Amino acid sequence: MSDYAKGLEGVVANESALSKVEGLAGKLSYLGFSIDDLVENCSFEEVTFLLHNNRLPNTEELASFETKLRNDRELPEQVISFIKSLPAEATPMDVLRTAVSMLGIFDSRAKIGEPDHELNREVALSLVAKTPVIVAYYHLARQGKELPAVRTDLSEAAHFLYLINGVVPSEAEARTLDVAYIIHADHGMNASTFSARVTIATLSDIYSAMTSAIGTLKGPLHGGANEGVIKMLKEIGSEDAVDAFVEDCLVNKKKIMGIGHRVYKVLDPRAPHLQKMAIKLTDELGESKWINMSERIAAIMRERKGLNANVDFYSATVYYSLGIPTDLFTPIFGIARMSGWTAQVLEQLQDSRLYRPLTKYVGPETLSPVTPISER
Repeated sequence: MSDYAKGLEGVVANESALSKVEGLAGKLSYLGFSIDDLVENCSFEEVTFLLHNNRLPNTEELASFETKLRNDRELPEQVISFIKSLPAEATPMDVLRTAVSMLGIFDSRAKIGEPDHELNREVALSLVAKTPVIVAYYHLARQGKELPAVRTDLSEAAHFLYLINGVVPSEAEARTLDVAYIIHADHGMNASTFSARVTIATLSDIYSAMTSAIGTLKGPLHGGANEGVIKMLKEIGSEDAVDAFVEDCLVNKKKIMGIGHRVYKVLDPRAPHLQKMAIKLTDELGESKWINMSERIAAIMRERKGLNANVDFYSATVYYSLGIPTDLFTPIFGIARMSGWTAQVLEQLQDSRLYRPLTKYVGPETLSPVTPISER
């Protein structure tokens, strides 16, 4: 082995048709469809169908797909009992990770070994349907509230907002979260997608692969950036304090959350969509403080450092405006990405090879004798 790429940066590890991330051009597409067109013309359910089936559905197919999703929201009673038994201070991402793992225990379709592709597609759809219910139910349970029965008359985004807030959201609120789901659905070989594909490549089951992905997303270097954005905005406190805060960060080389991106060297193509939705939601709710602060920070960083706001920067304002608690921001990322994670493992299983990279050894080259323990 002559080459070494720390963190596997720049290494091509597999082939995928699902999402194309063009960092230098600032473009993102799913299966040949621009994220811009998908946001303008599709729902999250349509995008999930696209990722799972490699094509967009027609009207009849979409209706059938939506019905399957809505009828698969029920959680096993044992999982509900587990959620109710948890302490209120449990971390939502820990709850999601463990509950998803538990789902596999109660699903006879969760098999290891040579894959049954049709069964795996059913499991994938079930995971997309159940993940938001897990997150919402824990949020209610930790407050001591009753867990309402799932409904089958609401879209994925509207149903989640209904569960956590207790009321059916407005069309604008539901569409805002729907857009957030679409733009977070898939994103190339990111850390959590990689961990999911590594796990499924051993011919483990899909629930194990999703547990790996959620555990990876939990890390603050992958998920959690939007939580940091809203904490930063709260720390700043008011619009007239933004300039001084940013100046202090620049002078003292402090990180400003939500600015810049590991892959995109120009504007993150997902950011304008959430920026637009944040402004629209602000107009509806009459709370302009957070978006005004965000816009000012973004403007200063473009001018001073040539850096753009990324998707996390605006998703923080969107989620907060929707009344979503900060510690649910990363789980919502997981809800959206479940469509992409499951699509990625379905794709991996079509022509799988076990991942087995090499390690660059940097230990002693000369062997040393083992000194008896009495002489050490």
